[in-house]
Amino acid sequence: MSVYLHDIPLPEAQARFRQAIQAAGFWRVLGTESIPLDENSLGRVTAEPIWARISSPHYHASAMDGFAVRAITTNGALPSKPITLEIGPEAEYVDTGDPLPDWANSVIPIENVESLDEPCNITAEIRNPASIRIRSSVAPWSHVRPSGEDIVATQLVLPAGHILRPVDLGAIAAAGHQEIRVTRKPKVAILPTGTELVPIGSQLKAGDILEYNSLVIAAQIKSMGGESTRYLITKDDFDLICEKVQEAAQDHDLILLNAGSSAGAEDFSAKVVEKLGQLIVHGVAVRPGHPVILGTIDRGSLTSDEMIHRPGSIVPIIGVPGYPVSAALTIDIFVEPLIAYWLGRRRNELPTEMATLTRKIVSPPGDDDFVRVAMGKVGDKLLAAPLSRGAGVITSLVQADGLALIPRGTQGLDAGEPVKVHLYRSRAEIEKTIFCIGSHDLTLDLLSQFLAEQDRRLASANVGSQGGLIALRRGEAHLAGSHLLNPETGEYNISYIRQYMPNIPVKVVALVGRDQGLMVKPGNPKGLKSLRDLTRSNVQFVNRQRGAGTRVLLDYHLKLMTIAPERIVGYSQEEYTHLGVAAAIASGRADCGLGIAAAAQALNLEFIPLFQERYDLVIPREFAEGDLLAPLFELLAEGRFREAVSQLPGYDVSVMGTVILEE
Repeated sequence: MSVYLHDIPLPEAQARFRQAIQAAGFWRVLGTESIPLDENSLGRVTAEPIWARISSPHYHASAMDGFAVRAITTNGALPSKPITLEIGPEAEYVDTGDPLPDWANSVIPIENVESLDEPCNITAEIRNPASIRIRSSVAPWSHVRPSGEDIVATQLVLPAGHILRPVDLGAIAAAGHQEIRVTRKPKVAILPTGTELVPIGSQLKAGDILEYNSLVIAAQIKSMGGESTRYLITKDDFDLICEKVQEAAQDHDLILLNAGSSAGAEDFSAKVVEKLGQLIVHGVAVRPGHPVILGTIDRGSLTSDEMIHRPGSIVPIIGVPGYPVSAALTIDIFVEPLIAYWLGRRRNELPTEMATLTRKIVSPPGDDDFVRVAMGKVGDKLLAAPLSRGAGVITSLVQADGLALIPRGTQGLDAGEPVKVHLYRSRAEIEKTIFCIGSHDLTLDLLSQFLAEQDRRLASANVGSQGGLIALRRGEAHLAGSHLLNPETGEYNISYIRQYMPNIPVKVVALVGRDQGLMVKPGNPKGLKSLRDLTRSNVQFVNRQRGAGTRVLLDYHLKLMTIAPERIVGYSQEEYTHLGVAAAIASGRADCGLGIAAAAQALNLEFIPLFQERYDLVIPREFAEGDLLAPLFELLAEGRFREAVSQLPGYDVSVMGTVILEE
């Protein structure tokens, strides 16, 4: 049966790959080595149990500065009936850590001793009196660290398969070891392919794609305990790719062939594997990342010395999809288990929590769907907000707090349904997260940075002003950014709050005033001046999504000017953020769009101001009065934050912090 781009269920694909590697003797620890015990041992995996060679401490040690005594000689000492001990035969001064004399079994702290030679108590400077006086007895082995208190010679210090932590290094040293035996790090070759790829730092032209997948993958491999070699970019040439794969196979344990795993004319990865070895799987039923390739490559001739360090004559190869999100997920799913076996450690397992979805997820029914989510705790609910789904959206990797799995056989989950999430962040971090859902504004990015200095995180999702108010009504956010204009009253937000959040007490605080206008290409080649110019047939517009405050503002003014939306070319072409609109214009997909000046400046566009508006933060009263948002209100009154926002073009900070409504 052909395996070319067949979407095999994930468990079956993993089983086929494992069986092929096991048959070649590759599903075991690759080798062991002895290394010096130093800070470079951190993160290595023990290859064998570590047994204590010596006890720690290896002698009876004083735990205090004071006098070593036989406990029995102190019996009967009372505050009203002190006992005198003679230095030499009955007491001997010791510092913390000193060995006890053979005859002693207790230590009296120096502060509990009186000198007969001085009118005052014993101090650190008076260590050799002829005799001492005590007013209380001590029990045997008081203030003593007996031999073997920490470690007893021959006891197990650490088992095999243990990942070494900083504290482990101290325990190993205390047990008498200078070297440790660890498993050999797997060597992984990363081969990026693609004629369109250019190195980081290149001057970009249209069609160029920065090659950073190998950087991310190499960092993943390092975090898993492996070593990686990042090869230079290989263009889309079948023979060249074969040559590089053969080269990598000679001295690596695993080859990751990045990009070219699909079925296009220049997607050579599957054919390379077929020519040089065995193609086991091409296509796995997962999203993102379904065009994964799993196979083995014939290693070729090896010297006898090389055979000692290599388990067999084949090397596993994985064709990793080129999209960043797909690539990262492929490494987590297929490479991490393999490296875990080769190192002799347990697989990495993320902690899990049940959370409530904030919006519907539609999934392919036959695929295991991995969805990255932002997390926050709102009230007593742990929430998971799905992030952008595109396989090329690397920012979703950065913003993700966890990974939700929608198992195959389902077609997704509805908003409000429970979902199991594998957490990238600790529960403590999530509980310090301010969840903001609503309209997009660049000042939220600044706010996030300033809040980070106040031990808070701001996680935001851009769903438009109306979507933000609905999220507040459902208890899915701590606050929402909103700039909804009432066309009848000219007031912002209040009427919509009462419509979408009835009977919910809120505090509405102005964040900024801002200019809205047309963003156009540099030089304004179409000579646009007002909304009337949007009706010209040679003007391509890009709009915001339904429910966005900018869309409401546009529709309000189009109605005043009696301009029918269908007369505007591109009115139905939507973006979810001001930067998304700006990017569409900068890339040539549109000539213009309505947005804010700061977004235009960010992408070197020109800005034609048309309107002024107010952007508010809508906060349910229960959260406005809580500790979580206290740092936010402090920032709104802080000069540094105001100054930072005022540097953005088109913003008025005079309204910042003004309470618009409180009920």
